[in-house]
Amino acid sequence: MEWRGRRQSNNVEYSSGSGGSRGGGMRIPIRAGGGGIGVIVIALVLWLVFGVNPLQLLGMVDTGDYQTTQSQTTTRPKGARSETEQFVATVLADTEDAWGKRFQTAGESYAKPTLVFFDGRVGSACGSASAAMGPFYCPNDQKVYLDTSFFDQLRQQLNAPGDFAEAYVVAHEVGHHVQNLLGILPRYHEAIRGMSRADANALSVRIELQADCFAGIFAHDESSAGYLQSGDIGEATNAAEQIGDDTLQRRGQGTVVPDSFTHGTSAQRQQWFEAGYRSGDVEACDTLKGAI
Repeated sequence: MEWRGRRQSNNVEYSSGSGGSRGGGMRIPIRAGGGGIGVIVIALVLWLVFGVNPLQLLGMVDTGDYQTTQSQTTTRPKGARSETEQFVATVLADTEDAWGKRFQTAGESYAKPTLVFFDGRVGSACGSASAAMGPFYCPNDQKVYLDTSFFDQLRQQLNAPGDFAEAYVVAHEVGHHVQNLLGILPRYHEAIRGMSRADANALSVRIELQADCFAGIFAHDESSAGYLQSGDIGEATNAAEQIGDDTLQRRGQGTVVPDSFTHGTSAQRQQWFEAGYRSGDVEACDTLKGAI
């Protein structure tokens, strides 16, 4: 992806209240050979890796009881950002441009999300979270939270290297923000009240696949702008494959339990990312109706 020397978003913050050390945080010890992972860690892999809905991972969806535990945040001059932070800020700027144009065409104003970099732990308007939970979006404060060490896991443990795999991560979370602005996330949280776990999981899959499709729309716009390089789309679709629920379950426990899926299979995640990429059309991302 061609990103150096381009606009970086100003909507970036740094958490100064993470607290604790990395040694005390729970990471996701996925091994390529599979097996040997405890039940608790398997649950983290299934529920908390990559783009998880923060209200689900914090156990708040059933009650609507949101406990705010926000960390203090600061800004940082662009020149003081690390290369990874500059890259993420550039991707965020591109999502602002892409979705800003679409909202403007529809006669609406796009409220830009803020991205918060954190280290180890962070407090959000949806509660506290650790780096083990992966990147997440909090609708209560309209912020995306990212510990960039997740990119190391993406490359080293999840077999998904490449800068556009990382861009896909950011674009997926921004996709949840778009869902929030469109009223989809609030309706989702209302709908799952009283649902069985299996039914709530099935609806979660549709929400997550739509965020994948929205990430594909972002990729479509990056391609149209001439920012993509050879292999970029392959990096994103490979990432979609590696973090499919069925792939993670086979890697972690050797068996697949479809009723426990929350994000979709590898094939579904690839399919919906590609649907957004090929069409560049929000209407092509209606995962809430019909078969997926």
